[in-house]
Amino acid sequence: MKLWDKGISIDKKIEQFTVGNDREVDLHIAKYDVMASLAHAKMLHKIGILSAEDLQQLVKGLNILSKQIEEGTFIIESQFEDVHSKIEFELTKTLGEVGKKIHTSRSRNDQVLVALQLFYKENLKLIHGKTKTLFDTLLSLAETHKDKLLPGYTHLQVAMPSSFGLWFSAYAEVLIDDVYLMNAALKTVDQNPLGSAAGYGSSFPIDREFTTIELEFSTLKYNVVAAQMSRGKSERTIALAFGSLCNTISRFAMDICLYMSQNFGFVSFPDELTTGSSIMPHKKNPDVFELIRGKSNKIQALYSEMVLITNNLPSGYHRDFQLLKESMISAIEDVKDILDIFNYSINQVRVKDIDLNDPKYQYLFTVDNMNTLVENGMSFREAYQVIGKQVQEGTYKPDTSKQHTHSGSIHNLCLDKIREKFPR
Repeated sequence: MKLWDKGISIDKKIEQFTVGNDREVDLHIAKYDVMASLAHAKMLHKIGILSAEDLQQLVKGLNILSKQIEEGTFIIESQFEDVHSKIEFELTKTLGEVGKKIHTSRSRNDQVLVALQLFYKENLKLIHGKTKTLFDTLLSLAETHKDKLLPGYTHLQVAMPSSFGLWFSAYAEVLIDDVYLMNAALKTVDQNPLGSAAGYGSSFPIDREFTTIELEFSTLKYNVVAAQMSRGKSERTIALAFGSLCNTISRFAMDICLYMSQNFGFVSFPDELTTGSSIMPHKKNPDVFELIRGKSNKIQALYSEMVLITNNLPSGYHRDFQLLKESMISAIEDVKDILDIFNYSINQVRVKDIDLNDPKYQYLFTVDNMNTLVENGMSFREAYQVIGKQVQEGTYKPDTSKQHTHSGSIHNLCLDKIREKFPR
């Protein structure tokens, strides 16, 4: 069954190519198509197109489908083009002529669009919550390990003293920037497109304000052409936000892979979180963080995909938009999984003591020692030259007596201030 079926057969090869794997992908948005159909039916009753009895039957039929979707028994068989045709078929099979009325004053275009907007809304909120969980975990780790010294690096060269508290809380605060973008994406999709039909509105006296309230959108897309143009723009905006979040997570995962290696040896994890080698019995590999890094980098490529599919399309609907759906839904599921497994794993991190007698840390405190000279009255430039000369001549001997007061920033983490910044 196809919503656009006019009794004309279509070439099977063409049908297979144009449908693709929409049936499988559409299971993710079935719940939201039912929600939108319920709101649409109530609106049709409000404006007098459906009788009270019609509405009662449609509500009952849609609630049955909603329960099937929730229980996982709802399937889309091969004779259906997508979830939308399957739902209308089931309503017609159960309710007869009443089921055929559900599509009045809407197009598959705005039907797909509103289901996707609802799906994006709910999942952006879920991802926001999972990001907050990771944020809280990192701040907790920062508090626990705020006194643990961590060598800081620039250009992958030993630079200055830092702390594990500073490291954990840095990534926590950077997550805040990612959430700003996610909230912008949420605001973008929180606009009701239902009623825009094929992109040029409906001649029926529909009440779009009603469905906006019913579906709990903050506002509606007033211009019906703009509503259709939001297809693609919404995906690009979400992909941009996901790319920012996954950039943060990917960099953190890279830090962990480095810090777990013998060359650094700053952190470790329980053996059950690592994997081995098929020929090297000593190996304990950070596969989970390598996969987090790889998956995060893959999601960062999503924005380019969304742009390249949509950037030269004129206004109106185009079948190209169908290609956005699978990648977006897959990315949403991956982001949720990444956040969950990252939080689960980082909670089990083991912070190691750093041996400052290791020769590679010989120059870790040059800045602190230079600052001591400045505090004792020497100019900064002269102090820099004094310490620099000692390093060049091989006479430099680190004074670590003030290592626990370095810059004041190692322990003054402002965790409460960072915590207050996290956006709702």
